[in-house]
Amino acid sequence: MLRSGSADLPLHYGYVPQWLYERMSKLGLAIFEVLLSDYGKDEVIRRMSDPFWFQSLGAVMGMDWHSSGVTTSVMGALKRAVNPHSKSLGIY
Repeated sequence: MLRSGSADLPLHYGYVPQWLYERMSKLGLAIFEVLLSDYGKDEVIRRMSDPFWFQSLGAVMGMDWHSSGVTTSVMGALKRAVNPHSKSLGIY
């Protein structure tokens, strides 16, 4: 499928509410655990580097699909959730 076109992504100000950030962290950890056990580290890195997949992950985790803070919010939630389990998951 050919991907073409553009999207207008407005700049948003403010913060992710604490309740949403905590929910995103829990869901992100669960998604990472399944991806790592089913597909391995290489596939997790490949998917995280795909901008379309990453944007979709952000939407699944609760961010607005067009929010300018998707990258920061998703990575912050994942860092918060994954770091305490990094040794057992094998990803840092």
